[in-house]
Amino acid sequence: MAIDGKWNLVIKTPMGDQTGVLTLKQEGDALTGEMAGSAGTTAIENGAVEGDTLKWHAKVTSPMPITLEFEGKEDGGNLSGNVKLGAFGTSTFSGTPA
Repeated sequence: MAIDGKWNLVIKTPMGDQTGVLTLKQEGDALTGEMAGSAGTTAIENGAVEGDTLKWHAKVTSPMPITLEFEGKEDGGNLSGNVKLGAFGTSTFSGTPA
């Protein structure tokens, strides 16, 4: 699985699509990086690679403080999966190489 690098990220939310750039680096089972978008840049936390599944959290502050919980996979050179939006339920995200 080739996940190191930058990804154009799209998160489907109740407020419409939110876009940004996700930077990922895998070292063994650990996943590190950051998300950058219109609300600023935040480090990813609790990043892990479990088999072919990627998991991480990102704390954002705008438009309100919330921890996003991502779980997805790389398939065919793209990322896709689900993201928990705190009290706003679960939605989807996608990423294409930047």
